[in-house]
Amino acid sequence: MDTVSGNIMQQVLIPKTGDRLPSVHLFDPESQWAIRAALAANRPLLVRGEPGVGKSQLARAAAVWLKRPFLSVVVDARTESQDLLWSFDAVGRLAQAQICAAFKPADVARELAEERFVHPGKLWWAFDWNGARRQADVVGGPGLSGPEGWEPDDGCVLLIDEIDKAESDVPNGLLEALGSRSFSVRNCKSSVSASGQAPLVVITTNEERILPNAFVRRCLVLHLELPREEKALRELLVIRGEAHLDLLSPPEEYGQQRQRREILEEAAGLLIDARNAAQAKQVRPLPGQAEYLDLIRAVFEITRTDGEDPKNVLALVKGFVLKKTGESPP
Repeated sequence: MDTVSGNIMQQVLIPKTGDRLPSVHLFDPESQWAIRAALAANRPLLVRGEPGVGKSQLARAAAVWLKRPFLSVVVDARTESQDLLWSFDAVGRLAQAQICAAFKPADVARELAEERFVHPGKLWWAFDWNGARRQADVVGGPGLSGPEGWEPDDGCVLLIDEIDKAESDVPNGLLEALGSRSFSVRNCKSSVSASGQAPLVVITTNEERILPNAFVRRCLVLHLELPREEKALRELLVIRGEAHLDLLSPPEEYGQQRQRREILEEAAGLLIDARNAAQAKQVRPLPGQAEYLDLIRAVFEITRTDGEDPKNVLALVKGFVLKKTGESPP
């Protein structure tokens, strides 16, 4: 546990998955209550906030905290709402049709049945894990697995990341599925309905586009913001920095505790100065928590591996992290 401005922060270790390095998340009480409320109300949790504030990580940490499997979809300008429900492999079916040219009619009908080319999307897995697994077996696609001891009826966590990058058709197209916890699969002539415990659906936005009002009304909303008061912001950054460094290597590998604290505080001051300068010039996005963690990781890794003086390293590398918009770092 850590305490920031009187609030108890619960540390959650997010293990390494694929190419993603392990990380640590500090849960504040407001975020935990938002998650509990979303589960109780059976509503998606829409997480708003500037880039790099920890919106996506919150969903990963929630999966660890709830002991549920984590699924994610990163939305882009080409995403369609159906992509989250299911996808139909028309190209694969055409290729199979060419292979089946010499087959008997009954065999052709079986081999080309549309349901054999329907791949379950992440929302299908979130609503009906067992049904999605059966459909994945039909098409021969990859299945998904949960943590040890987990059962499909225990629910999962689904992150729909950066939904504001899509056109309004995407959130509008998800309204019915998220509201009724069910949807129809046209190519299978069947429907998917949620079973077991409801999934926690976390949706993030960087506010690049205004989301439809009807969509927002069907969500619970959590605003993730860095403290505006400099003392509180500095305190938060240093505590999160310490937790981050402790995860990477034992504290003794980064020098004496006092010296490490001094560097963390100096880096926090540089980040705050860079944020203030960007705000004054109305530059967006503001440098934030993600840049701070990148900065201290670079400083202490170079210090640990090359034996450089951390103060000198901080002075030399700060510009690469804080100067991203053409403005000079402090």
